[in-house]
Amino acid sequence: MRALKEQAVLLGPRRSLVGIVAEGAAPAGDRPTVVILNSGVVHRVGANRMSVPLARALAAAGHVVVRFDLSGLGDSDPRPDGLAPLEASLADVREVLDTLESTRGTSRVILVGLCSGADLSLLCSASDPRVVGAALLDPSLPRTLRHRAYHYCNRVLHKESWINLVRGKNPLWRTLLSRAISEPAPRQKTIQDRDVREYLESTYRQALDHGVRFLAVLTGERSYYREQLLDAFPGVSFGDRLRLEHFPTSDHMFTAHADHTRVIHLIVDWAGQVIFPAGDSTRPLQPSLRVSS
Repeated sequence: MRALKEQAVLLGPRRSLVGIVAEGAAPAGDRPTVVILNSGVVHRVGANRMSVPLARALAAAGHVVVRFDLSGLGDSDPRPDGLAPLEASLADVREVLDTLESTRGTSRVILVGLCSGADLSLLCSASDPRVVGAALLDPSLPRTLRHRAYHYCNRVLHKESWINLVRGKNPLWRTLLSRAISEPAPRQKTIQDRDVREYLESTYRQALDHGVRFLAVLTGERSYYREQLLDAFPGVSFGDRLRLEHFPTSDHMFTAHADHTRVIHLIVDWAGQVIFPAGDSTRPLQPSLRVSS
């Protein structure tokens, strides 16, 4: 492994976003910079500390790698402008890329994110011309007909489900009873709403139209089959700009050491082999949409 250098940095116009830059002794100048995003409220070390070895492996492969805390997470200060969480996160990423561009001349970026970090990576890939690739680890996906078939067939065929039903412990019955006797809560938009699904489909399509390359990794029960992403967005022609991988035995956080190691090797391999496009300065910004899931 090449000698690595890691340095704490302050990013953004207010120098309020705290990050770590990792790079090898001789970074490859033609490789995009990699920016690793937070997952939920987990700070920049990542779920199960996965962002640290991932950043070091990518840096050893010739990338400059930045992992930072979004505003209000980890060591980063809250934003003073009162933006809603999603808009604040989009603004944070844009400000980090602005800082990298002004200080390092960064014009091409790969975003990496797990769960909410994957969703943020997707949104930024369609709205920022410097994003040329995105590694999406368990992005949000609407349930499809085939997903439901896999899910409920598995439950029907599972002996424990019938035993619990006889004993009155089936969670489905408890859920139905709870809904019947409780006041309905105000409904919020979810990923199952048609306009949200159409918005995400449009976001994928817009990113692909500008040449963005995707790696998508789906795990365990969140994806009962490998093609769930393709089924969820039938109007998107991914072609050869998507590498799709399924870890059927992995949990959502890649807790097992073997899964942890495998996904790191996969991201490094993908980032090193894909030919990423030049940044597109003509790409328009796309408005965001608030989604709860």
